[in-house]
Amino acid sequence: MTENHQPEVEHHDNHGQSVASWTCVTVIALGALLGTIAVVAGSPVLGIIGAVVAVLGAIAGKVLSAMGFGVSGKPGH
Repeated sequence: MTENHQPEVEHHDNHGQSVASWTCVTVIALGALLGTIAVVAGSPVLGIIGAVVAVLGAIAGKVLSAMGFGVSGKPGH
């Protein structure tokens, strides 16, 4: 007797691929780039600007996620 096995459906996570996460990562990477340039150029002002940009990226990600642009797609999650 043969059993009819259905192949298991693979569950793929979206791995955080949302507007909120992409915005957050992109802005933080820009801040890191500015910080790197600041170290090479010896510019403390540019380093501070890079740090502020990185913090703003984290805040933007949380705000966008709270607005419903996160993984869940639900406001407040």
